[in-house]
Amino acid sequence: MAQDLRNLFEEDSKDTKVKMYEGHEARFLQKLEIELPKQSKLSHFSFLNIAASVVVLLGLSYGAYQFFETPTNIVVPDAVVDTNLKTLGDVSPDLKKVEDYYLASINLELSKVQLTPENKELFDGYIGRLKELKDEYDALTKELISNGPNGETLDALIDNLKFRLNLVMRLKDKLQEFNDDTFSQEIT
Repeated sequence: MAQDLRNLFEEDSKDTKVKMYEGHEARFLQKLEIELPKQSKLSHFSFLNIAASVVVLLGLSYGAYQFFETPTNIVVPDAVVDTNLKTLGDVSPDLKKVEDYYLASINLELSKVQLTPENKELFDGYIGRLKELKDEYDALTKELISNGPNGETLDALIDNLKFRLNLVMRLKDKLQEFNDDTFSQEIT
C-alpha cells in the first residue's frame, strides 16, 4: 500500500499536460503587485535620516575639535600655566603625551573632589602644596628654556608631575577617610 510519493508525482506529471490560459502569468503578476507592491528604497532614506546624520556628524566634529585643540591656559587652583613658557611638548611629542596625561589626570581628580566646610582646611593645605609644586614646575620650565633640554631637567619635570598627581590622590584618600569618620561619628 505504501507508495513512494516521488514516483507517484513523476507518473502524474507525465500523464497530464496542463495548459494555462493565455495571459495567466501577467494577471498573476498584476494581482501580486496589488497585494505586495514594491517598496521604494527612497522611503528608507528620508529627510529625518539625513538630518540625524548631519547632527551626529557635527557633534562628532565638535567633539574631535575640543579633544585635539591645544588649551591656551590649563587652570590649576590658584595658578594658571603660562603658555609662553617652553614645555615638555616642545622637546618631544612623546614627552607632550606624558605631560598631557599627568595634567589631565590631576585636573580630573581635582574635579572629583567634593569640597565641604568641614574638609576645607584639609583641602586648602593640599592645594597650597600643589601650588608650591606648580611654582617649582614653572622654575624648572624656565631652566629648560635657559639651559636647553637635558636629562636631569626633563626627569625633574616629569617627577614634579608625578608628585602632583600622587598628592591629589592622597588628598582624595584623606577626604574619603575624613568623610567616613564624619559619617561614623554622626551614626553614633
